Amino acid sequence: MIPGSHRRRSVRRTGQGGHRELHRPRHGFAAAQLWLGLAAFLLSLNGNAQTCLTSSDLDDATQTAITAQGELYLGLAAKADAAALRQNATPSLAADFSGIEATIKDHQADLADAQSTSKSVFLLEAEGQTTLPHAEFYCGVFGKNGQTATSAVFYLDDLAPGKYAVAILEATSAKARVNFSTVLRQEGTGWKLAGLYIRPAQIAGHDGAWFTARAREFKTKGQLHNAWWFYLQARNLISVLPFMVTQANDKLYDEFQSVQPADVPAAGKTADLAAGALTYKITALFPEAVGDDVDLIVKYQSPDATNTQRAYQSNLAVIKALVAKYPEVRDAFAGIVARAQDSSGHDYGTLLAMKDIK
Repeated sequence: MIPGSHRRRSVRRTGQGGHRELHRPRHGFAAAQLWLGLAAFLLSLNGNAQTCLTSSDLDDATQTAITAQGELYLGLAAKADAAALRQNATPSLAADFSGIEATIKDHQADLADAQSTSKSVFLLEAEGQTTLPHAEFYCGVFGKNGQTATSAVFYLDDLAPGKYAVAILEATSAKARVNFSTVLRQEGTGWKLAGLYIRPAQIAGHDGAWFTARAREFKTKGQLHNAWWFYLQARNLISVLPFMVTQANDKLYDEFQSVQPADVPAAGKTADLAAGALTYKITALFPEAVGDDVDLIVKYQSPDATNTQRAYQSNLAVIKALVAKYPEVRDAFAGIVARAQDSSGHDYGTLLAMKDIK
């Protein structure tokens, strides 16, 4: 099983159900080269080294074999054949397969009758005899300003030595377009499943480029909250894997880091929202597709979300207070979804269309 990823330079969670926000301090290329040289020296001391080949570096036979394996696992996932996937998984992944099963179930409708297209293939090799606490793979050609259009960086924690492959496919069905990515580990002459990730390539019919364009429009208008929320959605759509960073990720971060509002929840910290005599602790604010619409989701702390009547009234109060505080959201979202969440894990949600918010 591929362990949890870690962006060593800076990683922090957003409020969006497990999505990671990848932040990169501004380093000049010379500093990056110095850091890479130091990393290579330290790796040589413990006998571990990491290498990476991109699609253009691989021979046709290897690239075809990796892509075919990814397509095989996509076919099994589309059939909801979790048992077959588990049989083809590495021992550590097979021992704890519940996460993969849940992912397949959540995206069953998205994968039904999907047609796949190969987007990219990477071959990673971690040398040595011991597990690497923090493995970093720099793939492709880097320019004077860092990443290029065809490069990528992978950050993996607690990685056992061996050869790994990453096969990224785009699967398009009548219902959705998603990125279907598999991490494979070479065992003998075959490739075992070591990780599986399914992430949307578009929501509400829009891709990352559309959300980026909208974020820029809002930024130009001075609507920085809208710009930030649309940037978050753009980033989530172009981030195929949580432990992979590309030039597109880096450019988007560079462009929008300055617009992050100080009055929204971030890095595990709540934000206060006054609604009449009450103040609510907001835990998350982010855009999400609800049907064919893009709505703004607001999650907040509730003393008891099982009291649905009270939670409903609180949800309405939070929605109205949110729109009063950020009137610009009327230009960006079709509605607001408020979710009352208590310490016991109970959740109660209410959707109000923007036209009905007075």
